[in-house]
Amino acid sequence: MAALVRSGAAFRPCARVFLATRKRQANITLVNSFRASLTTDVKCTSSLFVKKSKSVQLGTCRLFSTKQEPVQSTSPGIDKLEFQAETRMLLDIVAKSLYSDKEVFIRELISNASDALEKLRYERLSAQQAGAGASEHQAALEIKIETDKQNRTFTIQDSGIGMTKEELIQNLGTIARSGSKAFIEQMKEKSTGAQDSAIIGQFGVGFYSSFMVADKVEVFTKSANSPDAQGYKWSSDGTGTYEVQPLDSVETGTKIVLHLKMESREFSDEDSILGVIKKYSNFVGSPIYVNGTQANTIQPLWLMDPKSVTPQMHDEFYRFVGNTGDRPRFNLHYKTDAPINIRALLYFPEGKPGLFDLTREGDQGVALYSKKVLIKSKTDNILPKWLRFVKGVVDSEDIPLNLSRELLQNSALITKLRTVLTNRILRFLQEKAVKEPEQFVQFYTDYGLFLKEGIVTGQQQLDKEEISKLLRFESSTQKSGEKVTLPEYCSRMKKDQRDVYYLAAPSRALAEASPYYEAIRKKDIEVLFCYEPYDELVLMQLRQFDSKNLTSIEREMRMDRESTDVTDYGPDSLSKVSAEKLQKWMKSVLVGKAHTITVTQRLDTHPCVVTVEEMAAARHFVRTQSHQLTDEARFSLLQPRFEINPK
Repeated sequence: MAALVRSGAAFRPCARVFLATRKRQANITLVNSFRASLTTDVKCTSSLFVKKSKSVQLGTCRLFSTKQEPVQSTSPGIDKLEFQAETRMLLDIVAKSLYSDKEVFIRELISNASDALEKLRYERLSAQQAGAGASEHQAALEIKIETDKQNRTFTIQDSGIGMTKEELIQNLGTIARSGSKAFIEQMKEKSTGAQDSAIIGQFGVGFYSSFMVADKVEVFTKSANSPDAQGYKWSSDGTGTYEVQPLDSVETGTKIVLHLKMESREFSDEDSILGVIKKYSNFVGSPIYVNGTQANTIQPLWLMDPKSVTPQMHDEFYRFVGNTGDRPRFNLHYKTDAPINIRALLYFPEGKPGLFDLTREGDQGVALYSKKVLIKSKTDNILPKWLRFVKGVVDSEDIPLNLSRELLQNSALITKLRTVLTNRILRFLQEKAVKEPEQFVQFYTDYGLFLKEGIVTGQQQLDKEEISKLLRFESSTQKSGEKVTLPEYCSRMKKDQRDVYYLAAPSRALAEASPYYEAIRKKDIEVLFCYEPYDELVLMQLRQFDSKNLTSIEREMRMDRESTDVTDYGPDSLSKVSAEKLQKWMKSVLVGKAHTITVTQRLDTHPCVVTVEEMAAARHFVRTQSHQLTDEARFSLLQPRFEINPK
């Protein structure tokens, strides 16, 4: 709870008179700038890659184009083709600079295999709809991975659509040509609901991540579109050329064999592969087998009908995504297609947050997926930091990604996603407070500090007011222990009352014995009691609720000039002459301590009271910063007023 624990920093927006600080943004490295510039559009105007050649035009160009020209080959039947110079450079970027972690090549290859299976699934369904019967010998749609430590190889095989020779050259011989993206475009043209497709790929660069870990890559493929199709082998060492040759006894689908580099030999270990699959690809639609054992056994609950998900399934899924051993307190199963496509399953932990949970800012608990493939395990920009206790999954097909699928782009869309999710969470908690008040009160007891942090750090007034609807305070009109909300307080306000009044005190007894409360109690006005250390700070930062000012009764007392204009001293008080003599004497005694000394008629039982222009801000300032000032400077800044009760 860094924003509240570091109270000086959190207080500064509320006490601009006392403190003002600014933070500088961190510098962005050149590598990240380059990665961020790689957008989904494969056409660009960058002068970096503009060269005078047949395949690359000046100005606007297709950045990742290749020109397949056979070079001399010594083996009959083998076509040896050469990447163009620009493509060699880009292949080197993809293999060495595009991805931050080598392990993501597994995610990319599994995603490609999943796309191949989805394409075949689509074609089978299309054939059935056209009246063709299903084949009795159709292979199961699955992905198989085999590891070989001795030979240092990693093999992944799918029983999907496969490729012809032309498709092999187009898809693997041309960097950034996405066969999956082209397939989706064809589906759109046929109006077959491409928006609901499970196709993952869109950039056409994922396959080349293999060269991060392999010094040689072999692809064996056979198209499923023709039972008599010829099989082919594609191979390359990633240095600028590749070979394509016909090959018999190739199974329908695609098999990729990676001959791993010595420094990447850990990817021939089964346990390492299982860990990566669990991290990135656990929810891919087709079964994944690693050395004969299925690796992805947990279902993507966020895509299922909420009514079909049992509490036991929620418990298991929560432990998986939250990496925890407890159970969820609440769960929010959310689905929407407007204004942005979202499939989310969010959990509110049952256990109380620890001290480090309150102060830790960077440990977000929500994983970001796109079409069931992990993009980022802990995403810090799709929920505000004060909601970091929420765990779960957010899946959106509309998320704009860069080429490596590691960085989010289009900040406006991400902001919209964050706004939609935050508003839905707040509405969920507000509904929970009405329907299950006891459970919500327990949640508020455990996690109320996070809500208050959201108000202190919030930028938009409407957002802060939505959070403030969840706050709970004791009231002067209610019994001790009973708490009210700001909407409930406003519903009971007098017709001529324009402010919501509150008083900060360690306990109810001290609050009711306060001279400030005594002064306003005469007016029969309800007062909220703030017992927690940061409640006063929260209300100061909130400033307004439902167009009504949130006002400390200490400030109200200072601003009420009428009560210090005493005209009737009464028989049970000092005379006017005696009161004036007392004032004069106190001014001589309190030089440098009291800026003004007056007589007040708002007190009955207290002999005197001290007021400051902004008492709440001054109190916090004195606690945290006054040691840096001299007595004279502190006196000049606070200008305390000493009020005497003549009775």
